[in-house]
Amino acid sequence: MSGGRRRLGRAWRRRRPLRTRLALSVTAAVAVVAVGVCAAAFLVVRSALYEQLDLSLTQSARLAAQRNPGDPPGTLAGECRFLAAPACAEVVPADPAKDPTSPGLLPVDPAARQVAAGRKAPYYTNITVSGFPARMLTTDYAKGRALQVALRADTVEDGIEEAAGWLVLTAAAGVLLAAVLGYWVSRTGLAPVTRLTATAERIAATRDPRHRIELPPPGREDEITRLAGSFNTMLGELEQSVTAQRRLVADASHELRTPLTALRTNAELLARADRLTPDQRERASAALGRQLREVTGLVNDLIELARDEEPQPLVEQVRLGALVEHCVQAARTHWPAVPFQVRVPDEPVVVPGVPARLSRLLGNLLDNAAKFSRGGLPVEVELVPGIPGLPGVPGSGPELTVRDHGPGIAAEDLPHVFDRFYRAGAARALPGSGLGLAMARQIARAHDAELTAEAAPGGGALFRLTF
Repeated sequence: MSGGRRRLGRAWRRRRPLRTRLALSVTAAVAVVAVGVCAAAFLVVRSALYEQLDLSLTQSARLAAQRNPGDPPGTLAGECRFLAAPACAEVVPADPAKDPTSPGLLPVDPAARQVAAGRKAPYYTNITVSGFPARMLTTDYAKGRALQVALRADTVEDGIEEAAGWLVLTAAAGVLLAAVLGYWVSRTGLAPVTRLTATAERIAATRDPRHRIELPPPGREDEITRLAGSFNTMLGELEQSVTAQRRLVADASHELRTPLTALRTNAELLARADRLTPDQRERASAALGRQLREVTGLVNDLIELARDEEPQPLVEQVRLGALVEHCVQAARTHWPAVPFQVRVPDEPVVVPGVPARLSRLLGNLLDNAAKFSRGGLPVEVELVPGIPGLPGVPGSGPELTVRDHGPGIAAEDLPHVFDRFYRAGAARALPGSGLGLAMARQIARAHDAELTAEAAPGGGALFRLTF
């Protein structure tokens, strides 16, 4: 049954809003503290009042013992029934057979007999005298006898009741204040979370990531504000991703429109092959094949660009020197009119990576350099090994540079050379889709490397790949 109630309570808490749960938690915490403080204060006040009364009883017992040394069992003073009267005092024997014939005003219990016999320490107890509350001290008096002294405790009981009343009111006010504070804390503390939730719901409804959460002025940052700032940063990244995706789709459709139109034209032309001469059919077939290869290459490049990271099972230790020489040899085959100069170190340079992807990266850089080379000037490829770090001094990784002696990159084109489908004005008359360098940078970043472009000294372009 108790387990069912606990499950029911947990289910109720899960259904409550976070603001309600936070307000209840704060209220409960402050209320427990307030009630605990009031309870502790009540115990302290009660103890202090009784301590004063016990001190008066001790003084009265000492005075009675001095005035009546060695008296037989019986009543020494019996006027404590009145509030302003002095303390009652009685002598109690250890043996009940020695009790006086007339009973005394104060009650005698077995513990008092033990005090008289010397087997128990003195003690205090609360009693009732003539229907009024009183406080009694039982202490040793003489051999075989004990002394009982009592005082009316009305003022102490009234003080305790009054303190209890005030402390109950204080605790109630503390609980009420805790509820107000809990509501205020939940309302102000969760305000950024409320704005964050509203922004997320607005984005989900409108599918527009341009919305942002309003942040407080600088200097008032806390954990919730940092969460809202991180959410704004995430929204900025999402907006850039969505914008890049839309731009990619628009650019791809634009780039595919022209070759697809040419393909359709040549296909329709070949459909009327009976009206064409053999030379015309051959030219149309060659154009159709060339355009098919261009479209296939463009689609393959788009698929490659859609990959965000390299497949980890294919990563291995790659010898960069051998890979560079292999890629340069393939480039010489594709560009027989362009000389290539290669400089690689004698010691092996090894980096983790996917060989096929790194070959694609180097191939794109070499093709780009060869495409812009002119006048028989060479494409220069150089691999520099990294410098190992020292204690307290970071090292540097391997670096590969590819330089051509072409027209170079204009200053206004330099920030955009790695953008998808971007083609400078001087490159629009040359073959290509504008995806090679974008793919090269993506492969480089997937291998924890950085690919940059700059104007080479003396003319031409210089691409630098740093691992």
